[in-house]
Amino acid sequence: MTTPGHERYEDGGDRGDVAGRAGGTATHEVTNQPPPLAPYDACEDLALLEGVRREGAGWAEEGLRRLGVRAGGAEAQEWGDLANRHAPELRTHDRYGHRIDEVEYHPSWHHLMRVAVAEGLAGAPWADDRPGAHVARTAGGLVWGHTEAGHGCPTSMTYAAVPVLRRQPELAEVYEPLLTAREYDPGLRPPAGKRGLLAGMGMTEKQGGSDVRTNTTTATPAAEPGVYTLRGHKWFTSAPMCDVFLVLARAPGGLSCFLVPRVLPDGTRNTFRVQRLKDKLGNRSNASCEPEFDRTVAWLVGPEGGGVKTIIEMVNCTRLDCVMSTATLMRKTLVEAGHHARHRSAFGARLIEQPLMRNVLADLALESEAATTLTLRLAGAADRGVRGDAGEAAFRRIATAVGKYWVTKRGPAFTAEALECLGGNGYVEESGMPRHYREAPLLSIWEGSGNVNALDVLRALHREPGTADALFGELALARGADARLDAAVAGLRDRLAGASPAGARRLVELMALTLQASLLVRYAPPAVADAFCATRLGGDWGHSFGTLPDGVALDPVLERALPLAQPF
Repeated sequence: MTTPGHERYEDGGDRGDVAGRAGGTATHEVTNQPPPLAPYDACEDLALLEGVRREGAGWAEEGLRRLGVRAGGAEAQEWGDLANRHAPELRTHDRYGHRIDEVEYHPSWHHLMRVAVAEGLAGAPWADDRPGAHVARTAGGLVWGHTEAGHGCPTSMTYAAVPVLRRQPELAEVYEPLLTAREYDPGLRPPAGKRGLLAGMGMTEKQGGSDVRTNTTTATPAAEPGVYTLRGHKWFTSAPMCDVFLVLARAPGGLSCFLVPRVLPDGTRNTFRVQRLKDKLGNRSNASCEPEFDRTVAWLVGPEGGGVKTIIEMVNCTRLDCVMSTATLMRKTLVEAGHHARHRSAFGARLIEQPLMRNVLADLALESEAATTLTLRLAGAADRGVRGDAGEAAFRRIATAVGKYWVTKRGPAFTAEALECLGGNGYVEESGMPRHYREAPLLSIWEGSGNVNALDVLRALHREPGTADALFGELALARGADARLDAAVAGLRDRLAGASPAGARRLVELMALTLQASLLVRYAPPAVADAFCATRLGGDWGHSFGTLPDGVALDPVLERALPLAQPF
């Protein structure tokens, strides 16, 4: 029992005498700290909802809103935190010495995966005939990605594997129903006996990286037609506990694409030796590994020698997901920064009332809306392209590479600025902001770094002339709406005429900015479009976020991006 003015602490100590000498004031009273953000609605994003309706997936809005509440809930947010704090662990052998090559994940990883697959964020859209199904999936990623990013890797690769397998109908007949299922069924077992499958891919090798032409993994034909055995080593293969992998290897006819199951139809383990897990900067919830193949059984997908052409469809899909994941990180960190600014006071006023902080948040809001709007436009093009629209397919080809380059390049700077809005609180792991910051660089590296994507844009322009027509056709839809945009498009045409590899980055950057501006001019409120064009195209901008000119109307930008963010 304590005496008046004294407190009994958990360690049994009585420190009332200290409090008394200090005038009875507690030394650890917590004030001026924001409450936890969760629970919140991760779908509360006007740019997202408007884009979903515009791109033909309005029918999915109810489900997205339900998913947004779940994604922003305390339970799902904790799953994301725990899945990253408890990284996957590799078990190469069992207790008896048998090689098993299994990776163990924290239960939170499985909770996240179960929801993602059930919500159709893996292969499900390929089994959905509704127009907008692929848009709905992308929008679901923009919402559920508020939990954490790592588990989006296997769902992305599973989604991207389906159109590749369709090039080999007999394989698609077996695997596609399971890859498009909405059931998460972890564990290495014969694929035919599972309720759902996940797919990964293995392309790069240590001597070449993105230059897969230097790959040395070999594929030797077996007696059975279409069956080969692989021998070699891959350098960066994510999600090794997936059920099947699409792998590049060198067959007698040249570099080819193969399907490699972890477990063979007869129940025996295929040789897939996980040499080690990568110790990565971020994306720590998701295991990435170096697998070794040795007489590994594989099935040919597409023709011999056509491996890159076959698997490029998978890359196009996963590049879209890189744009989507970056847009998700932008939105998530903007919401975190806005929440902190609403509740934190400094120098006599709430941060959200401080003019310079409002400038920073508004600038971030412009970047976030531009990324989200472009992401959904790309998803719409993908959806219509797979349904036979040649013009949309051409636009998707060029615009996805452009978006992959630019949006993912903006991600690290964006997340750093959002983190800084929290000050020192943002620099500690408990805030979650360091995890987002470490995640951002991955998305510009995965599926081709900046140079690879920029050069891919040049390749598309030179080899597929329809892609340039598709891009300028899209830009023409905003002609006359903003003089700065018109001037930028004219400059883009001039720059395109003399495009060279050395200048590819500047060209692609201008393509991205004009494309984003044209979408905002057509679809965003005037205040958003005007601010974006003035700064990103008109040159009235500094070299960091928070340098919007005095004439920009900040209030409508903030009110749209961060409800209740206005100071009065």
